Amino acid sequence: MKKVITMLNGTVHVDGAELYYEIRGQGPALLMISGAGGDAGYYSESARILENSFTVISYDRRGNSRSTGRRDTKTSMREQARDAKALIDELAGGRALVFGNSGGAIIGLELTAAFPASVQGLIAHEPPILGVLPDSDPDRGFFAEILAVAEQHGVMAAGARFVQSVRGEGTYPWPTDVHERFLGNVTHLFTNEFAAFGDYTPDWGALGAAGVPIVMAAGSEDRGCNYFLPSIIIAEQLGLPWAEFPGYHLPFMERPREFAAALRAVATQMFSNAETVAPLWRSSAALT
Repeated sequence: MKKVITMLNGTVHVDGAELYYEIRGQGPALLMISGAGGDAGYYSESARILENSFTVISYDRRGNSRSTGRRDTKTSMREQARDAKALIDELAGGRALVFGNSGGAIIGLELTAAFPASVQGLIAHEPPILGVLPDSDPDRGFFAEILAVAEQHGVMAAGARFVQSVRGEGTYPWPTDVHERFLGNVTHLFTNEFAAFGDYTPDWGALGAAGVPIVMAAGSEDRGCNYFLPSIIIAEQLGLPWAEFPGYHLPFMERPREFAAALRAVATQMFSNAETVAPLWRSSAALT
């Protein structure tokens, strides 16, 4: 009989904020970082599927959903990386595998560059680092375009335009609570976060010297989209492996079972390369 695993939640105090987190499962720690909207609920279903292999940690990023933090102050990727490190220190004994999607992948890259000792390995799924695109690519102006819509027509219009840019959105329902929290985060996203994501440039030297295994990734149905190509360019720039995941930009929302299967395979291989058998995998009782 499969062991029933209870989801635990709580908060971690960081500089100027209380970060809401959820923990599910048993095994090596896997921190999952969300992008726009910053909500732990994006990963809830996938975490339930992965809980027999990993201790899955998800959280609401500062100023979003159930986390606190000033909503009148612009964030930086270094601040976001410090928040992720604080969660790893408090909940994972100082080191964890990290999965980040979209803006969460950008945070994962900054975390790895700034605090490599905290990262067992990083899977960066579709980071929208559009500055790495060729100068002639019109998608380089995407963030400026969305911010212009926010300034001229308001944040809800910007939110609608932003969602329209994400392939697959509108073809499946979001959980009601996640959708309601996302709507409550829209002003914070476009006022305090969006520009920092759009301006981000990887620290190539720090990433190259980090000594951390990194896998870049993108969704198979996002080929040709502005969220897809940067992952390949970054992989080529740093000589990293690249993996194609199922689905669109948010596969964990659209098809969580397929996504979780792909993530389990990549994360398990990444961890196994670091240790022959993880301590929490050495007893068959840990997998029952």
